[in-house]
Amino acid sequence: MPELFDVNFPLAYGGLLGEAGFRTINADFLVFEELGFTPSGEGEHVFLEIEKDGDNTAWIARQIAALAGVETRDIGYCGLKDRHGVTRQWFSVYLPKSVEPDWQTLQTDTLRVLNCTRHKQKLRRGQHLCNRFSIWLRGVTATPAELDKRLQLIAEHGVPNYFGPQRFGIDNGNLALAQRLLVDQIKIKNRPKRSMAISAARSYLFNSVLAERVRQNCWQLLLADETPIQVAGQPLPSGPLWGRGRPLVSGAALELETQVLADWQHWCEPLEFTGLNQDRRALVSRVQDLTWLWDGRDLRLDFALGVGCYATSVLAELLATKLPERQSAPD
Repeated sequence: MPELFDVNFPLAYGGLLGEAGFRTINADFLVFEELGFTPSGEGEHVFLEIEKDGDNTAWIARQIAALAGVETRDIGYCGLKDRHGVTRQWFSVYLPKSVEPDWQTLQTDTLRVLNCTRHKQKLRRGQHLCNRFSIWLRGVTATPAELDKRLQLIAEHGVPNYFGPQRFGIDNGNLALAQRLLVDQIKIKNRPKRSMAISAARSYLFNSVLAERVRQNCWQLLLADETPIQVAGQPLPSGPLWGRGRPLVSGAALELETQVLADWQHWCEPLEFTGLNQDRRALVSRVQDLTWLWDGRDLRLDFALGVGCYATSVLAELLATKLPERQSAPD
């Protein structure tokens, strides 16, 4: 069995170019969610666009449910947004006939209700079009010329679509939980924790396959007999999200994945009985609309990423980022 939980996955463009302060204050990390559609203005679901500063997405969902007098399962959102940042995202509330509360009472020093409308359907995970980021990196030690060159490469080719460290938890705690669930067969009664452990395991196996393709410099290329997946109209190579069923790949890609995952059958086999089917995820994350601006030794990056892609995977190709002491690990 390989050494467990090595999350130092290889980079695509060479070594890190320097260091920088990251998320020094919340306003240094802005995330705006784009739905990709306009709510219809009518229907059984209230849509709320909320800006939060340092709050947790799930906590806000609970506050909305309490105010509306509904269960948390009646609250929808497209995904969890970083706590240590200023983010805008949409929530849906199932209120078919009930009188709406005064949504402005949700507001605090760190939470603002920006828009309120209605729509016919609940928001689902991953339903949005993209997330737009504006990130300040402070005290950059890399030379601007080197960093500009690296950013040009990223703008042209994208970055490896690794799951970020957030998925694995503080000190890889979610992976340790996955080991207990899948190998030690310890029952986890808390459904969110169980789901988190399964997701972490699938993500780690995917990252392991992607890491090998980065080492072989074929993460952007379709291998012999590899069928691409379509992302925003682009054909891209993919890696496995493990589950029940036959692998959804063949040829040289299947051979590579079989070799990488041979030592992880103690995870793969029980994952096939978790209720999830085999799926695929793109190996390449296209970094859309990437621009950057220098202000002395500080650097601002602006870009958009598709659903499920991590800003940390972009930064990982550039600099070693240093969090302030209040953030010992990613959320």
